[in-house]
Amino acid sequence: MRFYSPLLGVKKKPEMGCVIACGVVHHQTETVYLRRFPSAVLREMAMIVVQLSDPHVVQEGALLKDRVDTNALLAQAVRRVLQLKPLPDRVWITGDLVATGRAEEYDALLALLSPLTMPLHLLPGNHDDRDLIRATFPGHGYLPQEGKFLHYVVEPEPVAGRVPLRMIGLDTVIPGEVGGEMCAERLDWLEARLAEAPGRPTVIFMHHPPFEVGLPVDRYLCRNGDALEKLVSRYPNIQRIGIGHAHRCIQRIWGGTLACVCPSTAHQFLLEFEETEAIRYGLEPPGFLLHHWRNQHPPATHFIPSGEFPGETPASA
Repeated sequence: MRFYSPLLGVKKKPEMGCVIACGVVHHQTETVYLRRFPSAVLREMAMIVVQLSDPHVVQEGALLKDRVDTNALLAQAVRRVLQLKPLPDRVWITGDLVATGRAEEYDALLALLSPLTMPLHLLPGNHDDRDLIRATFPGHGYLPQEGKFLHYVVEPEPVAGRVPLRMIGLDTVIPGEVGGEMCAERLDWLEARLAEAPGRPTVIFMHHPPFEVGLPVDRYLCRNGDALEKLVSRYPNIQRIGIGHAHRCIQRIWGGTLACVCPSTAHQFLLEFEETEAIRYGLEPPGFLLHHWRNQHPPATHFIPSGEFPGETPASA
């Protein structure tokens, strides 16, 4: 038996009773993921990743469907992110960045996101244009400049006190269609990336849900979700899957992990469990998700409303 810890950077035989952070114990052909961190070594480790989704930014001065001020609502969400204490380590936006995929909308998006001081990662949704994302955000070196898909892996350099989280962005977009897909080519790419670090804590971000959520939006899901679930279930180091598209806060155990659908920073789809002719939306409170890794524990995911609220009051008052 041999032991490798990508976090501690050591190769040695583990001591009896020792639990090493995110280690992989190789025994013959079996790989066992160790989920707990050793509190004596990693007691103060943490990582905060904020997930925004589906802002549907429009041209400056316009309203979405002549009703929703999506730009003001994204600005509100950005202000709320910057009020968090401590500030998040990363911000991801899981698709439908703009409303119609036009250059002037991406210009507005760039301006609205400019106050963010932490690393920002973007994924396309069915309303987006891959080439315009690349052109508008040339400084985002993680974005592949060639190829059909905007897939990528984010692996921050090891920093004391930070969980060595590996983040994978999946492009599920089919140009011209509302639904998405994990085709064989995309599945092969993901499988190769997961095999590179089977013991490192990992989160996957994508736009389209690969499973039914019980709402009319189910007609526009990510095709080939069953194959993706089988792949995900082989890697217990995948600790979260962050999803967009469905415009509601939804959680489901899927593929042996927790999949979290992020609400929109703008409008939400109505909670309608019966099939409707059209997918309807309302102006329920917007928000976003915060994924928090702390100490030796698995991550906790919080819903953060992005409005303005009254001041702090002790809960015992």
